[in-house]
Amino acid sequence: MDGTSAPRRHGGSDRTVGSNRSRLGTLGALLGAGAAAAGVALAVERQARRAERRHPPTGRLIEVAGVKVHVEIAGDGPALVLIHGNGAMVQDWAVSGLVDRLRRHYRVIAIDRPGFGYTERPRSTLWTPAAQAELIRKTLDRLGIARPIVVGHSWGTLVALALALDNPDFVRALVLLSGYYFPTARLDVWALSPPAIPVLGDAMRYTVSPLIGRLLAPKIVAKVFEPLPVPRRFEAGFPLDLSLRPSQLRASAEDSAFMVPAAAALSRRYGEFTLPLAIVSGSEDRVVTPRRQSERLASEIAHSTLYLVRGVGHMVHYSGHDAIADAVAEVAGRSGAAADSAETGRMEASPGIEPGCKDLQSSA
Repeated sequence: MDGTSAPRRHGGSDRTVGSNRSRLGTLGALLGAGAAAAGVALAVERQARRAERRHPPTGRLIEVAGVKVHVEIAGDGPALVLIHGNGAMVQDWAVSGLVDRLRRHYRVIAIDRPGFGYTERPRSTLWTPAAQAELIRKTLDRLGIARPIVVGHSWGTLVALALALDNPDFVRALVLLSGYYFPTARLDVWALSPPAIPVLGDAMRYTVSPLIGRLLAPKIVAKVFEPLPVPRRFEAGFPLDLSLRPSQLRASAEDSAFMVPAAAALSRRYGEFTLPLAIVSGSEDRVVTPRRQSERLASEIAHSTLYLVRGVGHMVHYSGHDAIADAVAEVAGRSGAAADSAETGRMEASPGIEPGCKDLQSSA
């Protein structure tokens, strides 16, 4: 027994030592991975701060219901509010040239939606279109603005619709650009939503998501402008690095996750809509199909006017200035707001276009 017990003890000791070494190796690997992740997170945070130094706020920062809101105002005349799409910010409207076009006849108020640009997005609120619309309404109240014409682009159309449906006496009229109005199956929504997941999403936004976003940005930007090339003014003026900050990546991911259910909820209320409405879409939009979205909405809301801009994609506010100016002037006229006569009556319906639909050329 004495002769056999010692080897067993020795073998057990070897196994213990090997197990300890394995645990130490695993612990070391975890510590190394944690240190690497912390280093990447620190670098991402530094990049975000550099982006903010390069692109400081272009407008006013005001506190509304405990939330810091970024607002840019230009021009004089009837109030016109611009609500941007997902991933964008107020600079998108300025870079597109639309603000300069509209400020000739309107007081243009562009607002960063929660989490975008320089507007905060507190985690204590579930930022559905209705919640964002309420913050915008309170912001306009704070600025002393009532009965505005509201223009929304892409995801911003959901906020514009929620604002009008929940506050029909507050909004004068709507112009909706390249909107998503009815739920459909969309793989891109699920692909873009993970950074919104608690804990896991936080880790992604401070490590891999900014890198992936930077790598994918050229393809995404090209797709939203297709079939036209990406305008030079966008490449030179849009602050892409602001949109890749962890805070804005969370906002974009959450909005992506909300998009389909929000459209489903709002679509059940379109029968309530009574305000003057113009719907503008690029005929070649490859992000939201005009036939399934803009054309369908126009068919469901009888007192709306549909403007289809030929040869233009999702970013219609870059190439469809004439159509948008006409649409704004039309709803302004129908709502009783003052509008410059030079902006009305220019476009006529082309042969073969359904009544109430204007088929327009790009103004690019």
